[in-house]
Amino acid sequence: MNASRPSASTRKSASSAAPLPLRVIPLGGLGEIGMNLMVYEYGERLLVVDCGITFPNNDTPGVDVIIPDVRYLEENRERVEGFVLTHGHEDHIGAIPYLWPKVGGPVYGSPMTMAMVTSRLKEHSLDDKVPLRVARPREVVQLGPFTVQFIAVTHSLVDCYALAITTPAGTVIHTGDFRFDHTPVVGPASDLFTLAQYGEQGVLALLSDSTNVQVSGGSHPERVVRPVLDRLLKETEELAVVAAFSSSIPRVQQVLDAAEAAGRKVVLVGRSMTANVQAARTLGLLRFDPTLLVDIKHLDALPRRMVLVLCTGTQAEPNSALFRIAHGEQKGIDIQPGDRVILSSRFIPGNEQAIWEMINRLFKRGAEVFHTKNCEGIHVSGHAPVEDLKTMLALTRPRYFVPIHGEQRHLHRHGQLAMEMGVPSENVLVVENGAVVEMDQGGIRRAGEVASGRVFVDGKGIGDVGDIVLRDRQHLSEDGLVVAFLVVEKESDRVLQGPELLTRGVIHEDENPELLAAARESVLEALAMGPRGMDFRDEEEAGVKELTSRALRRFFKKRLGRRPMVLPVVMEM
Repeated sequence: MNASRPSASTRKSASSAAPLPLRVIPLGGLGEIGMNLMVYEYGERLLVVDCGITFPNNDTPGVDVIIPDVRYLEENRERVEGFVLTHGHEDHIGAIPYLWPKVGGPVYGSPMTMAMVTSRLKEHSLDDKVPLRVARPREVVQLGPFTVQFIAVTHSLVDCYALAITTPAGTVIHTGDFRFDHTPVVGPASDLFTLAQYGEQGVLALLSDSTNVQVSGGSHPERVVRPVLDRLLKETEELAVVAAFSSSIPRVQQVLDAAEAAGRKVVLVGRSMTANVQAARTLGLLRFDPTLLVDIKHLDALPRRMVLVLCTGTQAEPNSALFRIAHGEQKGIDIQPGDRVILSSRFIPGNEQAIWEMINRLFKRGAEVFHTKNCEGIHVSGHAPVEDLKTMLALTRPRYFVPIHGEQRHLHRHGQLAMEMGVPSENVLVVENGAVVEMDQGGIRRAGEVASGRVFVDGKGIGDVGDIVLRDRQHLSEDGLVVAFLVVEKESDRVLQGPELLTRGVIHEDENPELLAAARESVLEALAMGPRGMDFRDEEEAGVKELTSRALRRFFKKRLGRRPMVLPVVMEM
């Protein structure tokens, strides 16, 4: 391991010795927000950058998290040099406990990133199995043919890196998530000098965060949040609750400082908030008087005007701290009229409805609620807007450009921005997950594709929930279930008993006896008429179960305009 960056002469010599193309293969994070995972391939060796998850939406009921399909890495696990992580957000590290056992290799990242990874690994009893390697800013590590230098960048959390990945084919700058905050609350400012050095010596390709490419202007510094917090705390004489992302250590520092200035003690609520504050303080990334924190069980001993609750749950995640507080289910915290709740976060797309529902519950309990929709400056984004993206392009001056981290609208706009900054159109390539991008001094091009996709994690099951199961869950949630019980004579299929109907999510059985009686009659008529009455193409398929199922589907569609799932249960005697 060497703490100095590789010289231009060394890289030039290596390039002439092994003039193979560099292949870049996204397995997550392109054409979508989240689930970031990029594979770099040189010769026979592979390097994995980030390993994130995404969260379920209305189309994936019952799913806990979604991870990338890494069949390509599984099939080539002997070629993998290791994982390199840019920072500690879940969409960059969350899949490590699920995917590392399938791939293996050392995992590199900053001190705070490694602390957050360790916390996730402990939940899966893997903390003593995964080889974690802490990397410092500007440190260089050699992983097979990949020389990786860690370059400090600012983001919404601390200890974040862009990566300079040097191979004999050239150097790629992989930004990770970033913005340029020149007066960070915690940690160093972005290392513009090192980025510019690489730009001066020649960058083969820039792979850059596209999340905020549709936001004009430059970044707002994190420090603009503090005056807003001070004002909101000064104006309330009752309990204050601040919800923030637990990973956003700079925001946590500002909340702690604002609480101390207002003469309030701080109660931490939420497992991840407590764990991340402890880890950041141990690493020297959070600085505060330990007497500022009090345990929740001592909350009643303090006047409400002297307490600030710092918690998780900004996205109204079920069972999160703020969700429990809003529902009156958090032990020790009871929202009362005059209390003030502050959501120092953004509304993540897809979560809006749940967040508004939580806010309404807080208002119903008498709280004033402040958030980005009604309070300017309560949150600033951690992603680079247009002017910061231009600065990254200007510093690195890449030959080729591949936009990453975003939906198609983000990637294409970022590609256009690169062309506006002077990158030739033929050197800009917009791709999606699974595409193989090949680049060398002669050009950049698509070179086929590999298996990619999404794998659903549901409880202890990984990948056993597929599209068919999800369609069934969606069907059940929208149209309900009808179970039909019948007893039939084995030889003749004559109905001996039933059908007895049980419905869930379709009708209230006690209030609709006539409708259920008509539904039973429709089954008996269908069984009496046989397959011809149901227009079967293949009469061999027309067993009692299928006739019963079709009859009930037709009945409920005609009478109620609904399409419940029908489950016939037939016992033969």
